[in-house]
Amino acid sequence: MNSAANALLTTDEPAETGAQQIRDAIRDAIVERRLSPGTKLSESDVGNLFNVSRTLARAALQALSYEGLVSVEKNRGAFVAYPSPDEAKQIFAARRLIEPGILREAAARITTSEIQHLRQLLLEESRLISERGQTARRAEIKASGDFHLTLAAISGNTIMQRFMEELVARSSLVIALYGQSTISSCGHNEHGDIVSAIEAKDLDRACHLMVHHIAHIEADLDLRERKGQGLKEAFDL
Repeated sequence: MNSAANALLTTDEPAETGAQQIRDAIRDAIVERRLSPGTKLSESDVGNLFNVSRTLARAALQALSYEGLVSVEKNRGAFVAYPSPDEAKQIFAARRLIEPGILREAAARITTSEIQHLRQLLLEESRLISERGQTARRAEIKASGDFHLTLAAISGNTIMQRFMEELVARSSLVIALYGQSTISSCGHNEHGDIVSAIEAKDLDRACHLMVHHIAHIEADLDLRERKGQGLKEAFDL
């Protein structure tokens, strides 16, 4: 069994906690584009990878299906979801509607230390952009999503935070399938401009920049399929 997967679970984990850890690990692999749309996720393979029963693996896959990240097909099994172009448009339309509201809520509550934390995230993102290799690229992709999730966390609305986790993960699926591989999943400079506008308390500009930023990500989609890795390869870190 792969050590990266093995580290996630111990034999005395409650079933619910174990299923959640498997779900989170697979979601992370989707967000980092180690698992591509259409990848087969059989209960037996997931169970063997994480050294758990098929029942526990099934619970994790069902949880992912509720989030729209996994598609369960009768007589065929579970697969990483394969969003259509129309679904991709709906995902980014939802983000354009929701994220300005999250940004305003976050700006109303944000502290100096949280501004500094966002700046630290941007520094780390910049560092990763300058590095080469798959590991740095995966970390950069995750850092890009973490910026949006951090704003959702600062807003203090846990429902919206969970919703954003789903939207960011589903956006990653869309980018994995349709995005240009040579371009970052999320504009680093645009992140910095958004933080500067929040810090200056210019919320109208911050919201305008956020909408433009999301539209910029969507504009990078070229509708060409990108080939990814299989389940075992995705966790072979």
